[in-house]
Amino acid sequence: MKYHTLIFAACLSISVLLIAQFVFLNTPKPSNLDEFAKCLKEKKATFYGAFWCPHCQKQKQMFGNSEKFLPYVECSTSDSKDQLPLCKNKKIQGYPTWEFADGSRLSGEVTFEKLAGKTSCSVPK
Repeated sequence: MKYHTLIFAACLSISVLLIAQFVFLNTPKPSNLDEFAKCLKEKKATFYGAFWCPHCQKQKQMFGNSEKFLPYVECSTSDSKDQLPLCKNKKIQGYPTWEFADGSRLSGEVTFEKLAGKTSCSVPK
């Protein structure tokens, strides 16, 4: 009976260690892009896009895990056939569109350098 208890305890310990390692390795780590994305939001930049837009997806991918901090506004209806009222009112014509505090806009996939230039946020290294 002690042998079975020892085997069970060993298996349980190994399982706990494997789960802990999995959780640790898969927990998103802060990125040097976190602060950049947060700064864009603080500086009143807005990223208008649509879930079906490949250029919007590429723009988001540039930010990796920091995408969650982007000042993103979804413009498409869930059926992809129309634009939501907020974007219609803003006269968003294409995706992605970045709008800045001064009212100016940039369309298409925008580089970090251009975003930094429009917002005074530091370009990530």
